[in-house]
Amino acid sequence: MFDIQWIRDHPEAFDAGLARRGLPPAAQTILALDAARRAEVTKLQEAQTRRNAASKAIGKAKASGKDEEAERLIREVADLKAAIQTGEEEERRLTAELRARLSELPNLPLDDVPDGADESDNVELRRVGEPPTFDFEPRQHFELGEAMGLMDFEAAARISGARFVVLKGALARLERAIAAFMLDLQTGEHGYGEVLPPALVRDEAMFGTGQLPKFADDQYRTENGFWLIPTAEVPLTNLVREQVLDEAALPMRVTAWTPCFRMEAGAAGKDTRGMIRQHQFSKVELVSITTEDQARDELERMTGCAEAVLRRLALPYRVVVLCAGDMGFSARKTYDIEVWLPGQGTYREISSCSLCGDFQARRMNARYRPKDEKTLRFVHTLNGSGLAVGRTLVAIMENYQQADGSIRVPEALVPYMGGMKVIAAQTTPVPAGAEKPAKTRKKNKD
Repeated sequence: MFDIQWIRDHPEAFDAGLARRGLPPAAQTILALDAARRAEVTKLQEAQTRRNAASKAIGKAKASGKDEEAERLIREVADLKAAIQTGEEEERRLTAELRARLSELPNLPLDDVPDGADESDNVELRRVGEPPTFDFEPRQHFELGEAMGLMDFEAAARISGARFVVLKGALARLERAIAAFMLDLQTGEHGYGEVLPPALVRDEAMFGTGQLPKFADDQYRTENGFWLIPTAEVPLTNLVREQVLDEAALPMRVTAWTPCFRMEAGAAGKDTRGMIRQHQFSKVELVSITTEDQARDELERMTGCAEAVLRRLALPYRVVVLCAGDMGFSARKTYDIEVWLPGQGTYREISSCSLCGDFQARRMNARYRPKDEKTLRFVHTLNGSGLAVGRTLVAIMENYQQADGSIRVPEALVPYMGGMKVIAAQTTPVPAGAEKPAKTRKKNKD
């Protein structure tokens, strides 16, 4: 959401920002709606002032014996009351139309964001680590997982349909280990407070972070009106919804590991095999709430916190800054972190870290009280993946694969895997304490 006063003062800059997003001008339409709304408000104020004056004059006219004057004033008050009611309805309509128009427009890119239309115009900033070399043809994660019997897409399809997976045994444990490692790193070393938020949220929460109304078709909704979160960004950012924070409490940093749910409606035909693009996945999310002065430095810091996971796991990656046309709806600037996948022979996104300015805060009415100032200001919000857990599992499988199809466990994860250093094909283990089935004995003839 935008500051309408800023649009009044900078209509050309507003349209220029939309143009960088590949959108047509909107300032003229918005300002026309705003002018009509303001004119209606002025008319209402004038009518209410006249009604109040006429109401007082009725008593004076009656006290003076001016019955005809009193009757005229009574009729005038009645007409004004009807006009005010009609005007209030029109003012509400114009306000709703203006709000709807503003809510459908994406955030404006910062000046240092590169111009461009899509991912081909993104700019690489750095590469870290060298892609591994193999003396065999590296396989993709789903080939490895299915061969080990630990990644079952057929069972998931019987249960839920396409774009789901059942992880078993050591791979199921590896996903849990990755998430626990990420949480320990972000909370223990990077100062994020751990949160376990709801996975079901209301319309207002989804509107606050920008998923509604524009992207409703990409989300899952329950029959009783809740939305399944597409990312923990939604509940974590909405922690400050309708709150007034003290400046001393900022920056506020929180993290959560949650399931995430997305329709992937716009991904038909893309990544139909494997775990890269699924309807359900898990992610460790990072959210920061800051002042305007802190926001740019916080974006660099957050990106570094996400990169630290890949460094500890010794996974090669690169960082790109997204061009204006490829950024998410609420973002003003975004860094994508892309991990190397040997099975695909390319880098794939594993984290996006975005600075949203006060765009989400205005939608949530989240503000802070500056030190030594009476006027409240909107907070600035940032979010990033620290990291997508399933994609990290994919990256580990492909980068740590061995010729026999087994997977080495990164050193940082060995303690989380109970000392396991290699994941190989496994049969279903016998539960601890369970006895092996007794051999069937032949019956005695007598």
